[in-house]
Amino acid sequence: MFVVSGADLTARQLYDLLAIRSQIFVVEQACVYLDIDGRDLDPSTEHVWFTDRVGITAALRILGDSDTPRLGRVLTRPDQRGGGLASQLMKATLEHLGPTNTVLDAQSHLRSFYESLGYAVHGDEFVEDGIPHLPMLRRGKP
Repeated sequence: MFVVSGADLTARQLYDLLAIRSQIFVVEQACVYLDIDGRDLDPSTEHVWFTDRVGITAALRILGDSDTPRLGRVLTRPDQRGGGLASQLMKATLEHLGPTNTVLDAQSHLRSFYESLGYAVHGDEFVEDGIPHLPMLRRGKP
């Protein structure tokens, strides 16, 4: 597992992360949106990912600029889906963060996946980039 601060990303790492995010979120999910939002290189942002010999297999981003870290851009490469890799990535990330509350905006069809990790719906469903989402909260353990 790689955990790298936005300030410490190499050009290659950033390129690889942006490429797979574009592959998944823009091309596969047919969402035309600007993924480059100015947050990836922020020192308070962390990027977490797994790799294999081909490249990134699963990744996510932690926005840590508030008391409650926000997880986002969670993805698994299409040829790696169905093997529990996303669950492993989320569990490793939550362990890395320790006993703190975390939030995320889950695609609504993934609700049960995030609930299995301890998240609960924490607000009303909304549509972002044409996809229904649910705000979710996971309370940290004291």
